[in-house]
Amino acid sequence: MLPAALVLPQLLVTILFFLLPAGEAIYQSVTATDAFGLHTRFVAWANFSALFADPTYLSTLARTGIFCALVTLLALALALVLAIFADHEIRGRALYRTLLIWPYAVAPAVSAVLWVFVMHPEIGIIGRLLNRAGLHWDYTLDGTQAMGLVIVASAWTQVSYNFVFFLAGLQSIPRAVVEAARMDGARGFLRFRAIILPLLMPTTFFLLIVNLVYAAFETFGTIMALTRGGPGQATETMVVKVYRDGVINLDLSGSAAQSVVLMLLVILLTALQFRFLGRRTSA
Repeated sequence: MLPAALVLPQLLVTILFFLLPAGEAIYQSVTATDAFGLHTRFVAWANFSALFADPTYLSTLARTGIFCALVTLLALALALVLAIFADHEIRGRALYRTLLIWPYAVAPAVSAVLWVFVMHPEIGIIGRLLNRAGLHWDYTLDGTQAMGLVIVASAWTQVSYNFVFFLAGLQSIPRAVVEAARMDGARGFLRFRAIILPLLMPTTFFLLIVNLVYAAFETFGTIMALTRGGPGQATETMVVKVYRDGVINLDLSGSAAQSVVLMLLVILLTALQFRFLGRRTSA
């Protein structure tokens, strides 16, 4: 009974805060409620049909895909570069590693506020300097600048998490293998591409999944604090649209259908990653 008792609290948390809300979302996605919330009727796939017939939602879907891909690529690339430098015998390496981990402890909304103080066109330190230099920086009006800012801000928070895993993966590589490659003439990028990167693939594939899920779900606070999905719909991702339609516009059925689609996409992505990329790693 002891193992069951130890697992029970986590099971209760999972059921109460994950499984039950997911079940409620699935139920609301196939029903429709009147304006007063008094009567509910079953509508089957009508909410999903209306969803995919809406060009606004399709554009949000494409925007989310681009956003997730860029956040993941940027966060993984920066973390890998920093981990490679931290893995060397450099002065102050312990302090360097500690400082790189700190940003992960900052909440997404708080990190977004920090970026406001840095990049806002009127009160931001760098934002004002850019405008004084004649670059016309204003992410509150320019959709491209807003998207670039939320991508950088979202990736910045996740770099620390990726850094810890990449550094652990680098330190788990046997030094004898690296030294043997060096003695055989493999140096610099050639040694990294032929020896280190293949041995890091299991860690990389794991972080790829984690970062894609992070970009799809956990960037909500960053986007809302920085741009609230604007200007217009320039930074409105799927999770932001779920919030807008469900909480602000009170379209509970449509919002539930969107959340189910988002959940299915993440499940499908995770299954594909483990099935194909995991098989390649074991091979």
